[in-house]
Amino acid sequence: MKVLFMVNIPAPYRVDFFNELGKTCDLTVTFEGHTATDRNEKWKNETMDHFTPVFLKGTRTTSESFFCPGIIKILRQKWDIIVLGGYSSPTAMLAIQYLRLKKIPFYIEADGGFVQNDSGWKYKIKKHFLSGAAGWFSTGKATTEYLTHYGAREKDCFVYPLSSIKKEDIISETELRRKEEYKEKIGVKDKPVALFVGQFIPRKGVDVLLQAVEKLSSRAEIFIIGGGEKAEEYKQMAAQKHLNGVHFVDFLTKPELAVYYKAADIFVFPTREDIWGLVINEAMAYGLPVITTDRCVAGLELIENGVNGYLIPSEDSATLAAKMDLLLSDTEKCVEITKNNLKKISFYTIENMAKIHERFFADISEKENSK
Repeated sequence: MKVLFMVNIPAPYRVDFFNELGKTCDLTVTFEGHTATDRNEKWKNETMDHFTPVFLKGTRTTSESFFCPGIIKILRQKWDIIVLGGYSSPTAMLAIQYLRLKKIPFYIEADGGFVQNDSGWKYKIKKHFLSGAAGWFSTGKATTEYLTHYGAREKDCFVYPLSSIKKEDIISETELRRKEEYKEKIGVKDKPVALFVGQFIPRKGVDVLLQAVEKLSSRAEIFIIGGGEKAEEYKQMAAQKHLNGVHFVDFLTKPELAVYYKAADIFVFPTREDIWGLVINEAMAYGLPVITTDRCVAGLELIENGVNGYLIPSEDSATLAAKMDLLLSDTEKCVEITKNNLKKISFYTIENMAKIHERFFADISEKENSK
């Protein structure tokens, strides 16, 4: 089966997914560009062993989008299935217009999405590009609601487990028992640790976390990892509030970051909006209780209050502080949540993500051949 997958940039989790998916089909992936302007160069994953990568030539229009007219030449080739990993870049819009004109079936994959209060013309544009697909790949209930709002048919939405972790990344019982050892590696001893991972940009809510830390009654060390445009501003904010237990760490590679995940007791992600939030998957794979907001699609899909962690309203530093205190002071609750998270996240792996796509592709092919 010849499959074409179109995406904007080679995000590491996507490259891992394509390497796994390419083991079961003849997979070609087009990339609009090599990286985003706001990403650390260490973020990239250039290991592309089981699929054919095609880097298009074009003009950058935003941090992660490009206009690449050469996509038309690719689309003129014979493909059994065409999947667009997005619809909003100029290249994707051009591709959709061409495929609709030529009446070639295509599928749109969405990591997530929230229904917006769009103006009339903006809603019509989104609906035009989204509704023309033959089917849609969705990450769950919230994403399907988003897709159907803009014209998708619910019966043609295929739900898959979005993930950035492999089966081997899920922490073992042996590693769980070494938490104090890992705490010593990051310079902490006999104290609970709360961890945040994400870019230091307004949308991620680091300022909300700092406000919550000011309200904490627990004596905890807070590690804020990621780096970005607001790094100095957030450091100054912490200094002004005399938050001595707060540590800022720049971008880390996956192996470097693993040490902090293994040392942490809880994970906090007070995002103002994330269309998924893969750090939630990663934290759960390390067994960490998660506190995130109702504006994080991964949180909506993976977190059940009191079972895997807690969902809180965005911008609510008081509730964030209360939930952090609750988990940091209740060891038994954290042990229970760890077991629940490791059980749930075992389904959300790169291997399963590829396996379910393979199953959907087979179903789609069978329907097409029966016409």
